[in-house]
Amino acid sequence: MRPGSSRFARLPALAAALWWGSLTTVGFLVVPMLFAHLPSPALAGQMAAKLFAAQTWVTVACCVLLLLISRRRHEEFQEPWAKAALGFVLGGLLLALLVQFGVSPRIVARQDLRLWHSVGTGMYVLQWVCALVVLWRTVALQAELAEDLAGPAPAQPGP
Repeated sequence: MRPGSSRFARLPALAAALWWGSLTTVGFLVVPMLFAHLPSPALAGQMAAKLFAAQTWVTVACCVLLLLISRRRHEEFQEPWAKAALGFVLGGLLLALLVQFGVSPRIVARQDLRLWHSVGTGMYVLQWVCALVVLWRTVALQAELAEDLAGPAPAQPGP
């Protein structure tokens, strides 16, 4: 069977899309709306912390799935998409866990709030970039595989 021709060939792109899309929605749409519409910043902050915690588990699930499918069973080589994206999967997973268990408790405790909020925001944006790179590389590989399966383009008639 050719690479990418299995019925699960689109799973890496789907996992990457879920990861990137959920980061985008929570971090750049939902949380800012909480601060704009809830009666107090403290209430918005409490809800944001819960949403970011839930987002961490979405990230963990997507990244673990990507790691599990990066190599076919009984194969010694990685899938082609994994060669281009696995470092970003691991980086994004590490960033998510560091924010959740290292940075977030300090923000919730209001410990040097400006510093830890800046660190957490920076790490969240880096995680978002990792997810975007993984999505881009998995989708780009799908496009290349589709072109390979379609064969050469038909010759264009001359003028």
